[in-house]
Amino acid sequence: MPIYNKLVRDKIPEIIQSTGKDSNCITLEYESYVSELKKKLREEVEEYNQAAGDAEAVEELADILEVVHALAQIHKILPEDLEKVRAKKAEERGGFADRTFLIEVKE
Repeated sequence: MPIYNKLVRDKIPEIIQSTGKDSNCITLEYESYVSELKKKLREEVEEYNQAAGDAEAVEELADILEVVHALAQIHKILPEDLEKVRAKKAEERGGFADRTFLIEVKE
């Protein structure tokens, strides 16, 4: 049996069992959970970076968003409140739609 040692979505053990296989899982303590969420975010970003096309990229973005929602919960903020923070920053500092690439700031 392959060894994964990684955080997975809540229904993965059920999905594995539905295929007739067994899995071995534990419930992480809080500190380990936070650490593993951060690892999962890096993993999902890397998968996004390696996506072959738009459909795959969108799937990976959805995975990133799921991890961001879990991290928001860690920080005791609802996803909609996180969105308000994002929108406020976009209003004050802009987004990335203009594709501005800063080369230098001259004194």
